[in-house]
Amino acid sequence: MLISPAYAQAGGVADGGMFVQLMPLLLIFVVFWFFLIRPQQKKAKEHREMVSNVRRGDQVVTGGGLFGKVTKVIDDTTVQVELAENVRVKVISSTLTDVLAKGAPVSGGGGGGKDDSKSDGDSGGNGDAANDGGPPAKKSIFSFGSKK
Repeated sequence: MLISPAYAQAGGVADGGMFVQLMPLLLIFVVFWFFLIRPQQKKAKEHREMVSNVRRGDQVVTGGGLFGKVTKVIDDTTVQVELAENVRVKVISSTLTDVLAKGAPVSGGGGGGKDDSKSDGDSGGNGDAANDGGPPAKKSIFSFGSKK
């Protein structure tokens, strides 16, 4: 035999060897807890509280992006939302993404009163007279001509 077999040498166990080996895993778990798990739990709790406090007359935004007004709270999981005049739909309350303050106008001036807090010359409107209370029309991010 030209090559002698290699045998693993038994090394001494370092003090706290198991703890030192588990330290990176514990550190990763702590980082995940503070940056991922905990904020997600807080957000879910806030959403549950928001949905449970929905009342008749609140303006809401559904998961599909529809603005509406709550006309009836049917039970803990279902509400009736009026999307337009005489257009009412039943919505599962967990799909509501935002609950606006009662009587607060939807951005763009819809929902009742006019918001006078935007008197700083903001050109939020697009000059569309047909936009009667719905959400404002999206502005294009593409510019095909120079406006000055």
